[in-house]
Amino acid sequence: MPVPPGICGPRLGGVTAYRIGEAAELLGVSVDTVRRWVDAGRLPAERDENGHRSVGGVELAGFARSLADEPDTGARRSSARNRMRGIVTAVTRDAVMAQVDIQAGPFRVVSLMSREAVDELGLEVGSTAVAVIKSTNVVVERGDDK
Repeated sequence: MPVPPGICGPRLGGVTAYRIGEAAELLGVSVDTVRRWVDAGRLPAERDENGHRSVGGVELAGFARSLADEPDTGARRSSARNRMRGIVTAVTRDAVMAQVDIQAGPFRVVSLMSREAVDELGLEVGSTAVAVIKSTNVVVERGDDK
């Protein structure tokens, strides 16, 4: 069973720090991408006594926020801020309604919509789609066992 990020990771000055692999998982990118960001100076990291790199939790949070602030060139102007691009993994239709499953990185997003909307959008397994989520009710859970 994988250990939740930051639980066994190194500590930088008493603040949670994340190993490169943990940071990659949290950001939804490859380990190589995180290493390139660190090497390019975009994401600050420190080395521990064994030479392993780690990223401070505060720095990682700020970097994640900056990634979210980068404009999505394909995005339409909208008040919705939660946009998750992914691949359609399943489409289930009946006479009136449809269920569309999207895998957006490590997240599965399920949408119920009219069959007509699915047909008009041309959604099918293997096509790309963007789940745009706007909600007044968001449940937040801790990502560790604390």
